[in-house]
Amino acid sequence: MSRFLSTRLVESLAVLALMSFIIYGLIGLMPGDPIDVMIASNPKLTAADAKVLRAIYGLDRPIIDRYLEWLGASLRGDFGYSRSFHRPVFDILGPRLLNTVLLLGSSSLLAILIAIPLGMWAALRAHGLFDEAINLLCFAGVSVPSFWLALVLILVFAVGLGWLPAGGMGPVDGGGLLAHLRYMILPVTSLTIASLASFTRFMRASMLDALRQDYVRTARAKGASPQRVVLGHALRNAMLPVVTIIALDFGALFSGALVTETMFAYLGMGKMIYDAIIGNDFNLALVGLLFATLVVLVGNFFADVGYVALDPRVSFRSLEEQR
Repeated sequence: MSRFLSTRLVESLAVLALMSFIIYGLIGLMPGDPIDVMIASNPKLTAADAKVLRAIYGLDRPIIDRYLEWLGASLRGDFGYSRSFHRPVFDILGPRLLNTVLLLGSSSLLAILIAIPLGMWAALRAHGLFDEAINLLCFAGVSVPSFWLALVLILVFAVGLGWLPAGGMGPVDGGGLLAHLRYMILPVTSLTIASLASFTRFMRASMLDALRQDYVRTARAKGASPQRVVLGHALRNAMLPVVTIIALDFGALFSGALVTETMFAYLGMGKMIYDAIIGNDFNLALVGLLFATLVVLVGNFFADVGYVALDPRVSFRSLEEQR
């Protein structure tokens, strides 16, 4: 296991280093820079002032030199200051990350708890009325864009019915835990629906495949009860591909949170990255996007751990040999 972990760590660091260079280059090649924003907000700044400011901030140097300087500072734990917030990047990252973890954790947990039994139930009643209804709803769920779903939820439950707030994090005066939970219902629902449809479809397909295997027919021939056949034999094997989908989807869900958090004005990582890119806040955008890359890498790692936990035939050594 130690060899597997060390190999994964080295590979993850290499991917992060490569992505940092790519993201830094793409952000640096974007039209405009923080000095242009300063000029737009202060008409008294002249072209000579802008030239001096670019020299002070190093924006007149080649992009590879600026990247190497940023990389050296990052390795010392200095990720720079946010131009928008006038604070160190990590001071802003912590609270936003906590908000996103709460949002994604709630939506992912709800989607998994609903999708697994729903997919099993549909597979056990394959091609029946319930199965067809589930397939139709799942097809609609994976086809709906996240921004459109967010707008519909806002129009129906916030504007039309007035049951829930349209966005934000909570009332200005605090209001307690229940008041803050009301503000999370719509964004959590939006992200849950986005994941629920795909999880259910994969669970149904995987369970159908497991129920056709020889070991399931053998268990039935030996007189095992239907509950033991499904829960004791089919479910564990059916979960193997589903675990991969769930782990990999968490990275996609983190990216999808950018749209959802922006639509609901939820102060999480997604909205922070969006605001940083729009405001030319290079340091904040770069660290936020790198963290999104790290989430995908962690999801891949937990997918392998899930394989080892569910399938006794799979070990960390065998995973290492397959690479």
